[in-house]
Amino acid sequence: MTYDQAIKRVEQIVHELEQTEALSVSEYKKKAAEAQELLNFCQSQLVELEKSLTEQD
Repeated sequence: MTYDQAIKRVEQIVHELEQTEALSVSEYKKKAAEAQELLNFCQSQLVELEKSLTEQD
């Protein structure tokens, strides 16, 4: 998975949560956990990018 794919999926999850009026607690927890995993992935990608940029200096 790429950074862009992960961000797109997070945006999709947010949209789903905004559009859904009745969501079970377990479904909300599942979507929130998926979004958190994706955000952690994105953060790690950004940290790696920052490291590579500072190593080039």
